[in-house]
Amino acid sequence: MITALTVFVVAIFLGVELINKVPPTLHTPLMSGANAISGITLVGALTCAYKLGDHADPTVANVLGCLAIFAATVNVVGGFLVTDRMLGMFGGKKGGE
Repeated sequence: MITALTVFVVAIFLGVELINKVPPTLHTPLMSGANAISGITLVGALTCAYKLGDHADPTVANVLGCLAIFAATVNVVGGFLVTDRMLGMFGGKKGGE
């Protein structure tokens, strides 16, 4: 438990430092890559929500899987909205304005 908590805390600090060092020109491509990874997470969450555990309570696995589906979906949709907004900043004005 202590090892898992230590890895989690170190990952948080590492993630914050990495995000702060990314230049704005690289943000959109990195966000697109993060969306792809979140899509893979969503597929894994669907598998967890469906799969019945051998030794675990299937209800707990299904509830946690559903929570993971919700969190991954929010992450994917939010990432696409942010990416679309950033790409819109680079486009010209539409409609001849």
